[in-house]
Amino acid sequence: MKKYTEYINIIKHIIAEIEEKCSCDIEKTADALSRALIDGRRIFLFGTGHSHMLSEELFYRAGGLLNIQPVLIDTLMLHIDAAGSTAAEREEGLAERIFEDYSMKTDDVIVIISNSGRNGVVIDMALLCKEKGLTVIALTNLRHTNAGASRHGSGKRLCEIADIVLDNCGCIGDACINVDGVEGNICATSTVAGAMILNACVAHAVELCAEKGFYPEHFCSANVDGGDDINNRLIEKYKKEIKHL
Repeated sequence: MKKYTEYINIIKHIIAEIEEKCSCDIEKTADALSRALIDGRRIFLFGTGHSHMLSEELFYRAGGLLNIQPVLIDTLMLHIDAAGSTAAEREEGLAERIFEDYSMKTDDVIVIISNSGRNGVVIDMALLCKEKGLTVIALTNLRHTNAGASRHGSGKRLCEIADIVLDNCGCIGDACINVDGVEGNICATSTVAGAMILNACVAHAVELCAEKGFYPEHFCSANVDGGDDINNRLIEKYKKEIKHL
């Protein structure tokens, strides 16, 4: 079997496992999101390193909900200093500043994305958000997180703090393909699986909203006729409320 076929088959297996094992948690997440949308509460997404890409997955895109607030901190992302972001995500003490900068409030929802679920910043954020009364949803890899100890002073892992846990059903270490003669595995699965899970949650959340007669605002593709007009109206309406918009 060629390695690209092996990778595709692994992704198929992961998706099937997610559907089999995680449907209940996807529905719980969708319910939390739908209640936040109907009540006008904010939906935050926070991840460090490559996980920050999933914070952007739902934001400002074709079919993307308007009421999405990614938490994007330069030092915790890859575009300035990739190696430095690895060190920064292990630090404790940043969460309170981030919380204040993004004006998070009681009854908001936050999805915290971390494949390992063990580093200082995400644990700090989860603990703080729980204390402040937000609904905390973890998107993580339970095989990976259960294979290692927390790096946080509390000794806790993300999955032990969150109200709802979404498992991306990946392998330990994330990379899944072994090629003869190449030391270690290549090709991670967490981004593919995570994007699928988040969009599945949104699909069901909007369905729940519509069943109650509430129709959430969302963006259109900017690359179809009329798309700019739709999106510009939404941006003008919400640019003071949603950071990065």
